[in-house]
Amino acid sequence: MGIVAHVIERIEQKKADYTNYGFTSIESHALKTYFDLAQEFEKIEDIYQVSVAIPKYFFHLDARLYLMDFEKDRLFLVARTDEGEGEIGGPPPTEIKPARGPYRVKDSMILTIRGNEQFVEQFPFGKDKDLMGVLEVYPCNEPDLHQELFFEKYANRIGFSLHIRSLLQKNIEHLEFIQGLVADIEHNVIVPNMVYRLFLRRLSGKIQKNREIEKVLKAFPLEDGSSCKREMEPILAELAEVNRGLKEEFLSIEKHYHSTSLFLETLLRKSHFDEGRLTLRTKACNMKKAVVQPQLERFAERFSENGIAIDDKYSGVPDEETISVVDIGLMAQVYANFFSNALKYTQEIVTDEGERKKYVAYGRAFMKDYFGPGEDGIKYNVFSTGPPIPAEERESIFEVGYRGSNASNRPGTGHGLAFVRNAVEIHGGVAGYETNRYGNNFYFILPFQR
Repeated sequence: MGIVAHVIERIEQKKADYTNYGFTSIESHALKTYFDLAQEFEKIEDIYQVSVAIPKYFFHLDARLYLMDFEKDRLFLVARTDEGEGEIGGPPPTEIKPARGPYRVKDSMILTIRGNEQFVEQFPFGKDKDLMGVLEVYPCNEPDLHQELFFEKYANRIGFSLHIRSLLQKNIEHLEFIQGLVADIEHNVIVPNMVYRLFLRRLSGKIQKNREIEKVLKAFPLEDGSSCKREMEPILAELAEVNRGLKEEFLSIEKHYHSTSLFLETLLRKSHFDEGRLTLRTKACNMKKAVVQPQLERFAERFSENGIAIDDKYSGVPDEETISVVDIGLMAQVYANFFSNALKYTQEIVTDEGERKKYVAYGRAFMKDYFGPGEDGIKYNVFSTGPPIPAEERESIFEVGYRGSNASNRPGTGHGLAFVRNAVEIHGGVAGYETNRYGNNFYFILPFQR
């Protein structure tokens, strides 16, 4: 692959610029020295010192470096080369203020330090959007345009270096916060959530006890036609209905608990945060029973409410059990994303036979040699009826934050399919999309485990 045109263009521009700058050998060495030392020193305070020391030891000029306090929206002194007026932490003289270009105050040259435009939005700049600070260099008694140009470029180097260091520090603090938050989540969310399993077990025991009481009461000998039997019959009928309702509600709560626990424990897995990527905990399972059906049960009622039928014969699901080695939690979320999208976007179609249909289908298929000779794959899919995704959008639908033209009036973040692709790829598989005359098919293909 050759070098792209815009890179070559910028190189040529910079080559011409530096020729026109006409920097002396000592000026070039000063810039290089700052660049090297700004990477060498780890403490930000050392970078402040280097910033004022370069003018001193290369050009015999003193310097003061003022940086922005973003919370108080003011400049304060962080480094200096002399023992003159002003204390570290104090403000600059009132006549020293940020500006768009170099200017002079008495015998000082004032240069405004600004952050890198590419990262401005990632840093808490104040009213002056990209302002980072001010460099004062002195004594500069006589106006010298070449000197101003050099120190303007030097101030740019300081701004870039300090900006990157500040962002790095911010990211370190962010990571430390996340690590602490993960510990809190594990302690205050994951562990307490496990306690609900005990509550459910106890509740199940009490419901079972109720049903045993119901059986005992029903078996209690009462004379036909007696007033006691007439009074007991409606009570027993109501008790039976209450117990039936309790059992149904318990099963619904238990399913919701298992699904929520699976998602919590998978998404908030400590190893994700420690490694900065999705990590796997795989086990052998029957995908249909362990992954697909529990997620389908979560969405079945909403599909029905929206007039969407479920067809599990599409693609011809094999009857024999195929064992896959996967991270069940991540795969469950893949199907949750597929079914959620199907719920939002499935529309009615008219078949070639003139029938009106609105349905989702799921299935799997064997893909011989898909990953290479002797390396077969298993294709899992979720299909939904409706208009196909426009051809020009199909390459982008798995990108982070992308939302199609048909999604403007529907809730969503554009992260679901990006998550799907990530989760599938770390399993060594591929995720994709295909269309036919009846609708849209989202799928993923995993290596077949023999």
